[in-house]
Amino acid sequence: MKILFVCMGNICRSPMAEGVFRRVLAERAAHLDVQIDSAGTHGYHVGAPPDRRACTAARRRGIDISMLAARSVAEADFTQFDYILAMDRDNLSDLHAVAAPDDHGKIRLLMDFSPTNPGADVPDPYYGGATGFERVLDLIEEAADGLLAELERVARPND
Repeated sequence: MKILFVCMGNICRSPMAEGVFRRVLAERAAHLDVQIDSAGTHGYHVGAPPDRRACTAARRRGIDISMLAARSVAEADFTQFDYILAMDRDNLSDLHAVAAPDDHGKIRLLMDFSPTNPGADVPDPYYGGATGFERVLDLIEEAADGLLAELERVARPND
């Protein structure tokens, strides 16, 4: 299974989601064959590392995202990935606008996997303070549990 996390610039929310979910898989589901990546709907920061505030917030939770580099969503992503998870409705709309209709079913909000906030947006912390990055991580961790449950279910469809 292949998962792509998507935000606007690929320097805050989606790299944090990539880092969180890599940790979740390593700690709780190493048996699953899952590939993870992240990208942005806009090419503002292509090649740049994650925002330093995102790196700092992630590091406080034992997650290193400093080696990641921003990239834009590519046309091939729509065929290569099984799950394309947008951080908010604007990203969701941008993805639907460029994806072929047959690929729309794999594009969802990350928070659709949240047990307490399904359908919510993960707010962009870029123009806020450090607490915004902590809130983003809280939401991502909440949705990560539901996403892992989904992947476990898909991996064992006959259970």
